[in-house]
Amino acid sequence: MDLENYVLKPLFSFSGSGVIFHVKKEDIEAIQEKDLYILQKKVNYIPIVQSPDGKVKAEVRILCLWRKNDTSPTLLCNLVRLSRGEMIGVKFNKDKDWVGGSIGLFEK
Repeated sequence: MDLENYVLKPLFSFSGSGVIFHVKKEDIEAIQEKDLYILQKKVNYIPIVQSPDGKVKAEVRILCLWRKNDTSPTLLCNLVRLSRGEMIGVKFNKDKDWVGGSIGLFEK
């Protein structure tokens, strides 16, 4: 397995704390409680939002409700997370502008 395409994340983490972005075999072997971590394939976020001083990466999270007898989900809300860092999250965007959370407006 090519670990360069993965990130090692603790299950109970906030703002990127404990995340190992450039994973090595030794990092995995050093973990005592392996059931408290996940090895996740990296997402390659593309800078797409134009800000006054350059492009910014965006991740759109959508919360839907799918009732038992519905044929499709109902959109409840969304969250757009903006980043200039290597990863989406507080730890990777300190001292940067045009980062954080916002809401996406979509035409029907």
